[in-house]
Amino acid sequence: MNPFEKIFNYQVISRLEDSGTFMVTSHERAWLKLMLEHPAAEAAFATETLEKLQSILSEDVSLAVKEHLIEKTRSFEKQVYHPLLRSISRFITSPAAISLTFSLRDGRQYEAYAGVPYKLEYSMVKREWYLLWYNVRKRAFMSTKLDKIMSIAEAEMSPQRVQQALSSIRERLNKRKESAVIEVVPTYNRELSRILYAFSCFEKTVDYDEDASVYAIRLSFLSDESEYVLSKIRFLGRRIRVKEGEYLRKRMLESSRKALDRYAEAVAVDAEDSEGLAT
Repeated sequence: MNPFEKIFNYQVISRLEDSGTFMVTSHERAWLKLMLEHPAAEAAFATETLEKLQSILSEDVSLAVKEHLIEKTRSFEKQVYHPLLRSISRFITSPAAISLTFSLRDGRQYEAYAGVPYKLEYSMVKREWYLLWYNVRKRAFMSTKLDKIMSIAEAEMSPQRVQQALSSIRERLNKRKESAVIEVVPTYNRELSRILYAFSCFEKTVDYDEDASVYAIRLSFLSDESEYVLSKIRFLGRRIRVKEGEYLRKRMLESSRKALDRYAEAVAVDAEDSEGLAT
């Protein structure tokens, strides 16, 4: 048994989080110091936050990657950070109404649309940020790329009306929500951190059965995200099993049958070739 295994135990980590304690390694501190040297750090953090982090890490040594890594020519990749993230996050946590100017795919532009921001989402497939918000004028729930937003500012709206808009969004999303329970095969409990990271973009809770030594991860996701959840399940393979979630179980069964059929066909072809050679 790894003597340091309990450091990564989910129960220990969750209790530390409840008490407001966050564990970081010296390697993570060195990495953070290196990231704070990037020009984008000034836009990503408020001035006082950036100064505080730099002060805390003043005695740490920055991670030296240039000595060990060589970056070769690669294709252009969009940056994960977006300049509007910080301001939109503040509107969401307030919560506050916003005035939004944005454009659509066909080039049409809409100015000063009043709305209530609900959530920021990042598409791992398209590598783009989206703002989920309630359009007051159209009384519609919308998803807008941050790259399509020209300007955003706080708008005047009563707290009661803001809460009504948020309640309307939650109602609509709850109707589209699905859930599933993913069990970790006990043999792979030591890889719990990796498994949780694979599902990090979904709402989830984790339960632990001490008698069976089984972790159960309950995921909540929108119906149109099912295929992405399936891709993560296939990626993790035999480390996990789908305990609840009829659609996911059905799709995984279909995939398994198709894979077995392909292997059966390949074996049959090999057998025929072998018989031909023997003859």
